[in-house]
Amino acid sequence: MLSVTNVGRRFPGGVQALHDVSLSLRESDFVALLGPSGCGKSTLLRLIAGLDQPDSGRLEWNDGPPRSGDIGYVFQDATLLPWATAEDNVFLPLRLRGESRETAMPRVHAALLGVGLAGFEKARPRQLSGGMRMRVSIARALVTQPRLLLMDEPFAALDEFTRHKLQADLLDVWRQAGCTVVFVTHSVYEAAFLAHRIVLMTPRPGRIDREIASSLITGPDTRLDPAYAALVADVSRAMGEALR
Repeated sequence: MLSVTNVGRRFPGGVQALHDVSLSLRESDFVALLGPSGCGKSTLLRLIAGLDQPDSGRLEWNDGPPRSGDIGYVFQDATLLPWATAEDNVFLPLRLRGESRETAMPRVHAALLGVGLAGFEKARPRQLSGGMRMRVSIARALVTQPRLLLMDEPFAALDEFTRHKLQADLLDVWRQAGCTVVFVTHSVYEAAFLAHRIVLMTPRPGRIDREIASSLITGPDTRLDPAYAALVADVSRAMGEALR
């Protein structure tokens, strides 16, 4: 789908966020970008999204530049319009594309159903829990049926119980949608649970130290599975080496 080749990004003031980063994304991948805070994970995500441009290197799309709706983006905060209902928040990207409400509502309601929010279409953000607000944000990113879903630590501010539930639900949504996911996290446990490919990044300037492939089949008891514990140990060991 996408080749990132020898990409670098330096910000005003001389901060080198990324140096010589190369990465390939394939159709239906689930890739975790794992590394400490400040290592350039979010910067790389913004470059992939086209929200920023590299100072060196290149990004090449296999089928040409992405079209409107091809990329969905979920931020750390749910970033919902506080005065709008859940369905109006999810409708927003379709409205900005010029689609009528009547035409879009079946897809909006299907997106909310897909993230477990059927019955909450008319609720406003203040009436929803933190986890439910994040579900609305994910539904908004998915309503355009993107080929690529970019997620920037979306569960970091949630309690552990909510985070575990949303992680499992995200995998269900990903399997149904069939899109490629790039998920930024600084949690080894989250990366090991979610991703098929775990990309380890070094402290600034961010580089890709190595990639770890996972063959783990995720299910209800995955966190109790010795294979999961072994993967967490392998990734933790590799991350420790990358940090040194």
